[in-house]
Amino acid sequence: MYDKSDPRSTLTTNKAAGPAATGLIAEPQVALFYDEAPQLDDANGKTWLQRGNNFVLAYSEAAEGGIFERTGQPDEYAVILSDPDQSARITAGGETVDVPGFSVAFVPPGDSTIEMPKGGALVRLFSVKSEDLAALCSNANAYDQPRAHIPPFTPWPEPPGGWKIRHYSLDVPKEPGRFGRIFRCTTFMINYLDLQVGPRDITKLSPHHHDDFEQCSLAVGGAFTHHLRWQWTVNMNDWKEDQHVFCKSPSSTVIPPPVIHTTRGMEEGGNQLVDIFCPPRMDFSLKEGWVLNADDYPMPKQA
Repeated sequence: MYDKSDPRSTLTTNKAAGPAATGLIAEPQVALFYDEAPQLDDANGKTWLQRGNNFVLAYSEAAEGGIFERTGQPDEYAVILSDPDQSARITAGGETVDVPGFSVAFVPPGDSTIEMPKGGALVRLFSVKSEDLAALCSNANAYDQPRAHIPPFTPWPEPPGGWKIRHYSLDVPKEPGRFGRIFRCTTFMINYLDLQVGPRDITKLSPHHHDDFEQCSLAVGGAFTHHLRWQWTVNMNDWKEDQHVFCKSPSSTVIPPPVIHTTRGMEEGGNQLVDIFCPPRMDFSLKEGWVLNADDYPMPKQA
């Protein structure tokens, strides 16, 4: 359910979808990085780790000159640099690339190093194939009981240009009919939403749900309230009270399917949210012009 001014109102939906099946495991995962101890704390900085069904999110407050290494990384991972004044030097696959602040980058499998010359906020996104990181998460055991309604993680096709470090500026102007600033790789879709200044208009919210994939909402500026409503099933034991989860920045909230959700920015200043999906969303990918690096990363053939 979207306001007519929301570009998502043009998405194709499954009109035949019925009520949620019974017995679904649909618990949100909330990590308040500003209010919780980090899972890693060393000379390179502090790192908080949270997982979803298919992914691991690592949020780091990097020390000046901090170095973050991966050895034998099994698949491509993503990097978000939200501060325009910071930068990262990424080495992987025999190349070294200086990535400016306010960018997203995708790092190929294998050995890699991220150096943060000025320190600052560093977000890395890994699939659950990075089992060592999944084991360190604050909610490491949250998915011990399988989510049968979420398909197993399957990567999207490899880039036709081969594996290399790719990075993209987030300084992208708004465009009528396009939703946010969307980039994808083989493992993730990142939507760096348009900055919301002031509290969101309560007459133009967007309650909706996803049938079979999680949404990770990463707050990197301001504060948000995630409004969550559980659909009724034929089994009343599945029913839950609505939740209204307030999160300042930095924080991460993983919203499970098929929970109805909408999020409202709360601060008078800027409220910045980043939506993350693993693997990429097909419906967003099918919208012409929405994925800004679509030429670099093809969709699956069945699309």
